[in-house]
Amino acid sequence: MRLVLLGAPGAGKGTQAVFLKERHNLAHISTGDIFRQNLKDKTPLGLEAKKYMDEGKLVPDEIVMKMVGEKLAGFKPDEGFMLDGFPRTVAQAEFLEGQTKIDGVILFDVPDDAIVKRLSSRAVCKECGNVTNIHEHDKCPSCGGELYRRDDDKEETIRQRLKVYHEQTEELADFYRARNLLLEIDATGMPEEVFSRVVETLKND
Repeated sequence: MRLVLLGAPGAGKGTQAVFLKERHNLAHISTGDIFRQNLKDKTPLGLEAKKYMDEGKLVPDEIVMKMVGEKLAGFKPDEGFMLDGFPRTVAQAEFLEGQTKIDGVILFDVPDDAIVKRLSSRAVCKECGNVTNIHEHDKCPSCGGELYRRDDDKEETIRQRLKVYHEQTEELADFYRARNLLLEIDATGMPEEVFSRVVETLKND
């Protein structure tokens, strides 16, 4: 099975990816991880991407697509995976069609207000990196470390990120809907509840 995961920041894609990996033995391909690996290994593509990043510019589609293409080329035909963070544009989706067959595109749908509430309550431990709720804990429940709020978890920043996400994803959702690949999941509620909807949807697809 080869899937694409779509969803706004804070929609819970990462958590659902863990569940999917355990249940279906799927590799989790995150574009963030691919970028970090290329930068760490100082590959030609990584060095090229770094030039844009150092100038505060978006890395061009063609570089992103080459990185993802190289990653996908390492998979055998019978190996399953899920893509998280790619494609972000229709051009990237068209490129992906030429690389591999996708079995489904899961869109995790959460209302914006719920995402703002979820992310603005988030705190990260300085010691172990554990993520928790700032309203429920004043110290990390895992190690007792000091908690801090990320700058991008402030409400105005979250709403701007959501605006960009909707602008990008609406066209992408239409692209996959036209191909009968889009699977829309209500991603509100507990993670286990959401995953049961994912399992049911994949079963019926």
